[in-house]
Amino acid sequence: MELSNVKIRLVNKDDELLKAVASVVIDGCFAVHDIKIIGGKSGLFISMPSRKTPEGHYRDIAHPLDSETRDLFSKTILDAYEEELKKA
Repeated sequence: MELSNVKIRLVNKDDELLKAVASVVIDGCFAVHDIKIIGGKSGLFISMPSRKTPEGHYRDIAHPLDSETRDLFSKTILDAYEEELKKA
């Protein structure tokens, strides 16, 4: 699987946990938007796009099914985020 065309939109609020929002293209034929880059207590992590249910819970709309794919998404997106920070 190839993740390409990674686009990062920085969020410029120092006190926010949300650092940026990412979009990626998978194998040149499928796009996933609104992947959040969050600053947590243990460092940065990604949060896949989700929706709030009528019960008030959040459920992912799209997400990796295994840890290898999740790691690929995380590494690719966080690397692109670090590059975007260097440009800013």
